Amino acid sequence: MSDAWLIVGLGNPGAEYEKTRHNIGQMVIDELATEVGGSFKRHKARAMVLEGRLGMGGPKVILAKPLTYMNTSGGPVAGLAQFYGIDPEKIIAVHDELDIPFDTIKLKIGGGEGGHNGLRDMSKALGTKDYYRVRAGIGRPPGRMQVSDFVLKPFSSTEAKELPFLVGNAADAVQLLISDGLVAAQQKFHSAS
Repeated sequence: MSDAWLIVGLGNPGAEYEKTRHNIGQMVIDELATEVGGSFKRHKARAMVLEGRLGMGGPKVILAKPLTYMNTSGGPVAGLAQFYGIDPEKIIAVHDELDIPFDTIKLKIGGGEGGHNGLRDMSKALGTKDYYRVRAGIGRPPGRMQVSDFVLKPFSSTEAKELPFLVGNAADAVQLLISDGLVAAQQKFHSAS
């Protein structure tokens, strides 16, 4: 099996979804891509992929943005894992999380999907829930707004000012998870919230 890490940013394809809450995972992948260098290429597994190293002499990574909608992310992720020979314990899903406040990062391995259909589809396609998750908090919808409407809306103007910091912190959390392990990353980012 490969020693590379597969880092997947969950989201929806297309310009109309690019800046929405649901696509924060893909924003984080774009941030990591600036560290890796190079450009994304279309992969037969229905994803945009960038292969490289995180930093000089750093670990090999495959950054991926599925070209399917969020609810059908599993097929591309499983296809990439099979193509590159990557075990689930070397897969990191970066995604939006309703159940933690905006501007908060949480990390875990395995567990439930918390109603997140992208994760549910990933778990089904991989045949396991035992992969890492870097969860970027987007908070709950205000008032009686439907969750589906909330996640497909752009960030508020106030949130937009803080968004670069949230995306940067999530990218840092991915790198720390890979370099120092889950506990070290949790200690840094969970104590910050």
